[in-house]
Amino acid sequence: MSLSGRVALVTGASQGIGRACVVRLAKAGAAVAVAARNQQKLDELVSEITSAGGQAAAFVMNVADEEQIKAGIKAAIARFGKIDILVNNAGITHDTLLMRMKRADWDSVLNTNLTSAYLCTQQVVGSMLKQRWGRIINITSVFGQMGQAGQANYAASKAGLIGLTMATARELASRSITCNAIAPGFIQTAMTEGLSDEFKQGALKMIPLGRTGTPEEIAASVVFLASEEAGYITGHVLNVNGGMLMG
Repeated sequence: MSLSGRVALVTGASQGIGRACVVRLAKAGAAVAVAARNQQKLDELVSEITSAGGQAAAFVMNVADEEQIKAGIKAAIARFGKIDILVNNAGITHDTLLMRMKRADWDSVLNTNLTSAYLCTQQVVGSMLKQRWGRIINITSVFGQMGQAGQANYAASKAGLIGLTMATARELASRSITCNAIAPGFIQTAMTEGLSDEFKQGALKMIPLGRTGTPEEIAASVVFLASEEAGYITGHVLNVNGGMLMG
């Protein structure tokens, strides 16, 4: 699944699933625009990619800020000439029970996890329309499909991403632009490391494969959906969850 000649932009690229996606996309031959808030981590990632013979450039971007999104994507297109592949991966959590959830915690999660995907898609779609080819991949979550106590904001944002994926897929299909989502289950990342042992043990009991997933397993799915081989798939939610949710 060669991505030679393609240019990808990944948000939330400095760690976890985003970082794994960048490494895997670069190995497949894509030039990668890496976007996140942490300049140092981005620079280290770019150095790793270029040292291995790949192409990458860093763009500091807080996806909760519309102007930073516009400026960052404009700079990425100026640097690489186009964007073929967009991976909307950036995400945060502010977990608490619904009755205790502050409006600020609701707004920040929805802005970062959902509104940013709409804004990023809007900014790259012009480039994709010109070349009549594109791949938009939204990283949602199993909890956007089944809900989770204490995560009303997170679950709502991830469920919203699924709706955004399907609407975008219908709008852009006639121009050979696909839009799909990947719904990870329980993945080993810095975000999940902060969860309680009790929660982790409970989650493992819900996974038929009996283990957590890795960021690299999500990244492999991203590369597939970004490839020519996935050209007849659009509006789809790919579950990568170890069997945590079926059907």
